Amino acid sequence: MTPWLAYLCLGGSMALVGSYVGLSKLLVGVFPVFLLAGLRFLIAAVAMAGWVRRPADEAALGRGDHALVFLESFLGNFLFSICMLYGVQMSTALAAGVIMAALPGAVALLSRLVLGERLEGRVLAGIGCAVAGIALVSWSRHQPGAEVLAPAEARQALLGNLLLIGAVFCEASYVVIGKRLTGKLGPRRISSLVNLWGLALVAPLALWQAVSFDFPAVPLPTWTLLVFYALAASMITVWLWMTGLRQVPAARAGVFTVLLPVSAALVGVLLLGERFSAAQAMAFGLAMLGIVLATWPRR
Repeated sequence: MTPWLAYLCLGGSMALVGSYVGLSKLLVGVFPVFLLAGLRFLIAAVAMAGWVRRPADEAALGRGDHALVFLESFLGNFLFSICMLYGVQMSTALAAGVIMAALPGAVALLSRLVLGERLEGRVLAGIGCAVAGIALVSWSRHQPGAEVLAPAEARQALLGNLLLIGAVFCEASYVVIGKRLTGKLGPRRISSLVNLWGLALVAPLALWQAVSFDFPAVPLPTWTLLVFYALAASMITVWLWMTGLRQVPAARAGVFTVLLPVSAALVGVLLLGERFSAAQAMAFGLAMLGIVLATWPRR
C-alpha cells in the first residue's frame, strides 16, 4: 500500500468517526446511552460475523495478544462510547469537535511513552497547529458576545466537556494499542474481535435499559440512522483505521485524528443548527494545516 493510500484510509476513518459523533446527538435524544451502545455493537457483530474466523496465514493469539484486544475494546470502544455519548448529550456537537482536536497531541504523547516512537519536527508542528486551534476556540468562548449559560447549564456543560476529554484519551489509547495489534492481526479480524468484546462489556447495561424502552415508538428514519452509526462506528472506521495504521507510525497517524473534530463540528453546524464563529473557522483551518505539515513528502 502506498503512503497516500494509507493516509486516505486514516483520514476517511476519522472523518466518519467525527460525523457519527455529531449525529449521535440525535440518537441520544431517542435511545438511552447504554442501549444505544449495545444496539451499535449488536448490529455490527451481525455484519462482521464472517470476519471473526482466523485466516490460515495468521498466527494464533497468545495471552498477551488477547489482553491487548480486550484493552483495545475496553478503552477504544466501551469507555470511549460512554464518555462520548454522555459528553455530547450534556454538551454540544461543536464543543465535542473542539475538545476532540486534542487527539493528535494525546496520541503523540502516548506513542512516545508506550511505543518509543521518535517524533519528527513536522509531526510536532502539525500537533502544535491542533493545539493552537483548541486555544483559539477556547479564547473565543470568553469574548464579548459569546453565549452565556445559566449556572445549572454551565455545570452540565462542564461535566460533558470533562467526559469528552476522557473520550480523547480513550481514543488515543485505541490508536497506540491498535499499532501493536496490526503487527499480528489483519484489519478485519481486529475490527470483529474488538466489537465482540464491546458487545460483551455493554450487554448487561443495555439489557437493563431495554426492559423499559418503547421500541415501537422509534420512527423508521431513526432506525436507519442507527444502522449507519453502528456500521460506521464499529465496522467501516475500524477497518479503515487499522488498514492505514499498518503502514504509518502512530504519532503521524494521530495527526489525522484532527479530522474527527472537524467533521463533528461541521455536522453540528450544517445539520444541528449550532453556531459557527470566525474563530472556530480559523481553528479548523489550523487543523487542516497540521495534517499538511505532518504528511508532506520529505523531498
